[in-house]
Amino acid sequence: MHPPPTGPPWDLPVAEAPFAFVDLEMTGLDAAQDRVVEVCVERVVGGKTTGHFCSLVNPGARTGPGASIHAISAEELAAAPPFGEIAGDVLALLDGAILVAHAAVWDIRFLAAECDRAGLVLHVERWLDTLVLARRAFAFPSYSLDALSRQLVIDRGRAHRADSDVRAMREVFARCVEVLAPTCARDLWEVRVGERRARQAIVLACEAAAEHGVPVVLTYRAARRQPEPLTMVVLEVRSDLDPPGVVGYQLPGRGRRELRADRILRVEPAPSPLTFP
Repeated sequence: MHPPPTGPPWDLPVAEAPFAFVDLEMTGLDAAQDRVVEVCVERVVGGKTTGHFCSLVNPGARTGPGASIHAISAEELAAAPPFGEIAGDVLALLDGAILVAHAAVWDIRFLAAECDRAGLVLHVERWLDTLVLARRAFAFPSYSLDALSRQLVIDRGRAHRADSDVRAMREVFARCVEVLAPTCARDLWEVRVGERRARQAIVLACEAAAEHGVPVVLTYRAARRQPEPLTMVVLEVRSDLDPPGVVGYQLPGRGRRELRADRILRVEPAPSPLTFP
């Protein structure tokens, strides 16, 4: 996937970028045949809601097995508008914003299919996925929205209903941002679990630390381990490696360490004067 275009909204600080948190409930998992039965979109800037739309959606004759999960009755759906009638409200909230969803590819596929049926085009080429962000930020046995809500002690509300899922997703996103400390929205897009890809902001911060020779605190999360703060003096960044390696010595013992840059969550100045237990 090509990087996002330069400029807003991707190069804005996270506190200034418009995000559109999206959740859908569907009749099943086949976007070509199954239909959306509920949609919630919440547009947020700086943690504040600037737009909100939530509605049940009439799926027509399609029923599918989804009712056993979301518990939306056939009677409720029969009285709801078809997607074509609410598409304008949905697309207006997405316009110019960065779409955020959990396991986002599913929501994108279904939104695109519903827009196509309505004679519209979904102009969303890049997005953020809270599933991917959480997999990088935390070491949990499961990363479903239910599991993350339990691990992070988030009020789940009505599970598998679009409005409750959006509220939980927003909190998961905020916790990920707290751990990853991104420089901008693009920095979050560069989180690529399993692709051995380092965030450019992390590489640049490590290169700056090596150039100045001052200790920094690298928050590092090795595979299947919780994040660990490491106070280090960075000696070099091995950009010839894939992913880049960050080489230095750890304080206070001055033991040599080589870290994978894609597993570094954040880089911060070391406290001055340095104190160790």
